[in-house]
Amino acid sequence: MSIFISGGCKNGKSTLAERIASASAGPRYYVATMIPHDGEDEARIRRHRLARRELGFTTIECGRSILDALQSADTAGAFLIDSVTALLANEMFTEGGAFVPNAADMVARDLLAFIAKAPDTVLVSDDIFQDAGLYDEWTERYRAGLGMIGCSLAKACDRVIEVVAGQAIIYKGDVPWNC
Repeated sequence: MSIFISGGCKNGKSTLAERIASASAGPRYYVATMIPHDGEDEARIRRHRLARRELGFTTIECGRSILDALQSADTAGAFLIDSVTALLANEMFTEGGAFVPNAADMVARDLLAFIAKAPDTVLVSDDIFQDAGLYDEWTERYRAGLGMIGCSLAKACDRVIEVVAGQAIIYKGDVPWNC
């Protein structure tokens, strides 16, 4: 079952996603999309990797080309992709500073292909649309791209959940609350 979870920063999205994916039988994969840029990022990744190991996840680091994560995994297993937000940033703004204008279309296409190949997937994305600020052209293009990807995933996934202040709001499907 494919599940799309969105919400604000530090609202419990990843915790809910971990609980849902942990309830699945078979191998569990945590597809981590963050590419570290400094020591603080590296320390955060180490903490998260250690916490996930206790939940029975095998971590697959995949900051770009998300379909590559399936090469070393059993597609009948459960996948947790955290996060769509970081994945788009990695694909849209390259390490060399180049802007990739069609990155959002590519990420949407690849994520839809991912859930077609590995249907037991939970995807986590940040909601960055609540403020009324106007940003530079690149940020607005990123926000528009993330919104388009979110709409594509919401349409394709079996379940859609928003997490607000630690509370899950279900927009599509239901959640196995026993997890």
